[in-house]
Amino acid sequence: MPNSKPPAPLHPDLAEVLLTEAQIKARVKSIAREIKAAIGDSEFTIISLINGAVMFTADLMREIDNPVRLDCIRVSSYGGKTKSIGTPQVIHSLTLDIAQRDVLLIDDILDTGKTLKLVSGLILDLKPASLRTCVLLDKKARREVPIEADFVGFEIPDKFVVGYGLDYAERYRNLPGIGVLRPDKQNSAAWASG
Repeated sequence: MPNSKPPAPLHPDLAEVLLTEAQIKARVKSIAREIKAAIGDSEFTIISLINGAVMFTADLMREIDNPVRLDCIRVSSYGGKTKSIGTPQVIHSLTLDIAQRDVLLIDDILDTGKTLKLVSGLILDLKPASLRTCVLLDKKARREVPIEADFVGFEIPDKFVVGYGLDYAERYRNLPGIGVLRPDKQNSAAWASG
């Protein structure tokens, strides 16, 4: 049997790779099938929390053949830190009318639950016909408010991850997989000159 090599490192700033590009692609396809099974063939509106969920949303949309509308909400919850800064702030809200429409809210990661709870509440105030939530990553160890997503890509340990849309100080979003950022790189002062 040939020697199996570990996956090539995504980036030298990562301590470990949690999810490869191939693992993510395979799971995105299966989440799309789960969504289709739940929603059927009807039209629905996707609301993506950006910037973090932009890659996941784009890949997931390409796997769904329903008619869909897309809108985005921009929320800040981390700033340049590795832990949530407290109460998330909505920076840019919806432009589409979602009253009496089926809505799928997509986020990159569910950790404290504060962002998903806040945005879900804002959407429910607009009286959609239904609201379902989908997250790529679920970090249950960090949950501070009681909320669960309807569709989850992967449960992950309580480690600070970057890649595939997730960032630290707006860096690493373009990595094709997801990895744990090295502790010595988790310091905003390290980026002051960069």
